[in-house]
Amino acid sequence: MKNKIFCSAKAALADLVNDGQTIAVGGFGLCGIPEALIDALKDTGVTALTCISNNAGIDDFGLGKLLQSKQIKKMISSYVGENKEFERQYLNGELQVELTPQGTLAEKLRAGGAGIPAFYTATGVGTLIADGKEIRKFEGKEYLLEASLTADIALVKAYKADKAGNLVFRKTARNFNPECAMAGKVTVVEVEQLVEIGELDPDEIHLPGIYVSRIVVNSQPEKRIEQMTIKTEEV
Repeated sequence: MKNKIFCSAKAALADLVNDGQTIAVGGFGLCGIPEALIDALKDTGVTALTCISNNAGIDDFGLGKLLQSKQIKKMISSYVGENKEFERQYLNGELQVELTPQGTLAEKLRAGGAGIPAFYTATGVGTLIADGKEIRKFEGKEYLLEASLTADIALVKAYKADKAGNLVFRKTARNFNPECAMAGKVTVVEVEQLVEIGELDPDEIHLPGIYVSRIVVNSQPEKRIEQMTIKTEEV
């Protein structure tokens, strides 16, 4: 079996990344984002990237770092409301943006990974999302034809992997990471724990290793909270 383990995020990306590539990046907000891989991608200096991700990070974390360094030319995202640099670049015409409903984005990635070129959905009918897209009626209801998404490289984050690349995710970090992994032609995963083949219960595996090309261990990830609300004591 081919060895999938790399000593660092830098080593895992060294011979993969090039200018102009499409990169799918897992995570939900700041939860479950592959921060070590994002930092390594930034350090490569590649530019003109198209990034597919549920959101664009914040100004100093996640994909926000790549926006600050002007390495992203286009974002395909659902939620972009907490990134001032994103807003500035978009309003100044420096950044292309393809806003996609969250469920549609997940299905576009899943379909791409499954080899399905397009699918119909009622989401977005009658809105700007429908502009330029084929609309067809089924049983009297209108549906949009949405093209699926694939990526040159997928960067994902998992809680645990075995050496074959079988993955286990935790809680909200399961959002978008499996779909991004499926959609990538080459998938690099960052994990907190790495175990031997056979140590994972087959019933706890969320994504089979067939989708995973390379594995990097980040045993002490930075887990930020986007919006922290602390209950105040009543006086």
